[in-house]
Amino acid sequence: MRWDWQVVAWAAAALVLFALETMAPGAFMLWLGFAAAAVFVVVLLFDLPVLAQVALFVVLSFISIQVYRRWFRGRARSSDEPLLNRRAQALVGRVVPLERAIVNGRGRVQIADAFWEVKGSDLAAGTPVRIVAVDGMSLRVEAA
Repeated sequence: MRWDWQVVAWAAAALVLFALETMAPGAFMLWLGFAAAAVFVVVLLFDLPVLAQVALFVVLSFISIQVYRRWFRGRARSSDEPLLNRRAQALVGRVVPLERAIVNGRGRVQIADAFWEVKGSDLAAGTPVRIVAVDGMSLRVEAA
């Protein structure tokens, strides 16, 4: 076991990559940090030329990123409220009365304390409509 500049350099590289991951989360630098930490351990135990160390880092980086992409990237926890930050999507399926008639394809409904622009076929004010889709900041409706 030796502590020369190569060993210290790989330890520092691993620490820098881990630190970068905390500043810019996304799990990419984390896996490169794992590869650098593995090269640190190998260089600490075995005497390898610098070119072999760099090649080992490249190979381990590729493998670790593939491990992340295959097993960890798609396994996000499912939420008990998937529409929490998508307020308009949560309104799809609701039936509400028209607050202002739909004329030339545009009207307005009131849901709780908010007014929403709606698009759909022409209907009179007070007609119950079902929200069928969200189109930007407008709701698509049809007669209920």
